[in-house]
Amino acid sequence: MIDNMMEAVLYHQFGDPDVMKVAQLKRPEPQEGEVLVRIHASGVLPIDWKLRQGWIPMPVRFPVIPGSAFAGIIEKVGANVTEFEVGQKVFGRSSNGTYATYTTVSTDTIALKPESIGFEEAAVISGGATTAWQVLINDGNVTAQDRVLIHGAAGGVGLFAVQFAKWKGAYVTATAGPANVDFVYSIGADTVIDYTSTQFEKVVHDMDFVFDTVGGETLERSWNVIKQGGTLISIAGQPSLERAQEENVKLIKPSRLFAKKDLEAIARLMDEGKVKGYVGQRFSLQEAVKAHELSQRGHGRGRIILSLVE
Repeated sequence: MIDNMMEAVLYHQFGDPDVMKVAQLKRPEPQEGEVLVRIHASGVLPIDWKLRQGWIPMPVRFPVIPGSAFAGIIEKVGANVTEFEVGQKVFGRSSNGTYATYTTVSTDTIALKPESIGFEEAAVISGGATTAWQVLINDGNVTAQDRVLIHGAAGGVGLFAVQFAKWKGAYVTATAGPANVDFVYSIGADTVIDYTSTQFEKVVHDMDFVFDTVGGETLERSWNVIKQGGTLISIAGQPSLERAQEENVKLIKPSRLFAKKDLEAIARLMDEGKVKGYVGQRFSLQEAVKAHELSQRGHGRGRIILSLVE
């Protein structure tokens, strides 16, 4: 490959996974306050395929390089960058696309990767751990006195939600499919409900927090298990504000992007062995279509990863 070129996944229109193609592009140059990163692993988030489908009302300039979560090594620094240097291993979020061998990224949205964490594990933090951290720790302030129910506990966000709530000392009940029950117990849940055989609202009551990553019917049925004064969090639907007011339930929804200090705090917990990231399945850059097809089916364990370096 020519030195100033890179490989990237692109799409020129909204549509099904096969609108994505791998192309050769000119490698970007870091601007002021940015670094150029050679990507080693990119996280495949549900929002990536929702954006590709055109489901999310955001301004789009085609062609689009999908992806935001990544981990890699700094290859070049832009003007006025003093806190990072070439050769450092970093992870975080880029707004310039990460299904590519390189990306440019603001230094405000990256952190140093601890040596104890691999690139793939670091790539699952943004959009997974950061979402759970924002709503449970920053906004929810979960404590050891709380009873927490987490839906979709084996998924890319849910598995971190379980671990963060347990780290705070809460009693954690989780829902998962039969193939993931043992896994969810292994990451710290106190009670795991197989949603295919048990209706959670028949066995769970008076929850201080319900964290929904599933949406739909699961979200609607969750009203039945929250105590008065409790909190409902959903990243997969929009709970009724009117019902929340009627039943004295607080609603929390991620409403802002994470801060660098959140990345650093999560990395510290992972470095100390208190929290672990999980990679579900790995695909190459050329297999991005397969990765999106799998992500759209849902019900997986951990985060899907594009592995860019052998």
